[in-house]
Amino acid sequence: MRVAPAVSLTEEQTTQLKAWARGRKTPARLVRRAKIVLLAAEGKKNKEIGHVLEVMPRIVALWRQRFLEQGLSGLERDAPRSGRKPTLRAKKVRSIVRRTTQDTPRNATQWSTRSMAKAEGVSAATVRRIWTRHGLKPHLTRTFKLSRDPHFVERLEDVVGLYLDPPEHAIVLSVDEKSQIQALDRTQPGLPLKKGRAGTMTHDYKRHGTTTLFAALNTLDGSVLATCMRRHRHTEWLRFLRLIDRSVDPTKEVHIIADNYATHKHPAVRRWFARHPRFHAHFTPTSSSWLNMVERFFRDLTTNRIRRGVFTSVPDLELALHDYVRVHNREPKPFIWTKSATDILEKVTRARAVLNKYQSE
Repeated sequence: MRVAPAVSLTEEQTTQLKAWARGRKTPARLVRRAKIVLLAAEGKKNKEIGHVLEVMPRIVALWRQRFLEQGLSGLERDAPRSGRKPTLRAKKVRSIVRRTTQDTPRNATQWSTRSMAKAEGVSAATVRRIWTRHGLKPHLTRTFKLSRDPHFVERLEDVVGLYLDPPEHAIVLSVDEKSQIQALDRTQPGLPLKKGRAGTMTHDYKRHGTTTLFAALNTLDGSVLATCMRRHRHTEWLRFLRLIDRSVDPTKEVHIIADNYATHKHPAVRRWFARHPRFHAHFTPTSSSWLNMVERFFRDLTTNRIRRGVFTSVPDLELALHDYVRVHNREPKPFIWTKSATDILEKVTRARAVLNKYQSE
């Protein structure tokens, strides 16, 4: 006849088990396990303990053995279970993943759970679980653009170098214009936010004209110099450069980071830079607006002030933009650039290799 292994307790274990056994807020399963071990330590057999606690002897044997192997920690949690055996064959899972990533339905650009379920003869819930497990989201897309600028590497290293290691006794300004900002007025007043309901806006609107915001972000302290103009030709760009010249400490060199917009390289602009030797122009690579740090400020401006704003006129819009910049400059915070030129170049190289692979197939 098999004999249950003896259980011996230390003083610390006894104290903890008694606390669990008597605890009013202790989970019932842990109370029962603690009592099983305490009775086992008194020398009682599994059948006796089962009779006292009204549980099956095999349950008593299970927790007696678990305590002997794992101690107190073995009582606090259940052992991992194998779970139900999968009913879907691995071949079917691979087929769904392959079709999701490599094929498209005949009448759509991407799969839905229902269209894939119909094509594969499974339920939509099954498709959803497989997509979640493999991190597949066919309904989402992300935009990208690889620069074809022949001077990409040189310009990348130049601009990132200014972010990570700016020159001493100089000011680095990330400069650009946010053009065609529309003064949109709603046809009806929206309803305010309340519990259980989001704020509302009419889907249609009235146009009251546009303006262009010229902004120069100081990469050191995050402050912004900005002004609004109705157009964005080279004459307006020159006007903004003169504003920067008047506003920046005349004893400091000024490094301007701008994109390759034609007005930024107009002959008149080049002549202006030649007459102002303390200004140094640095251009981001073509199709690389993400490299211009002021674009990050424009994103915040759009999200926080423009997207859900209501403007009855262009002056009303420009007042709101200037007010946003003024409040921002009270407590400016710089954007911290962390990626080196080497890290960015490696990522671009990998992306270009993948793109070339798909184009050749």
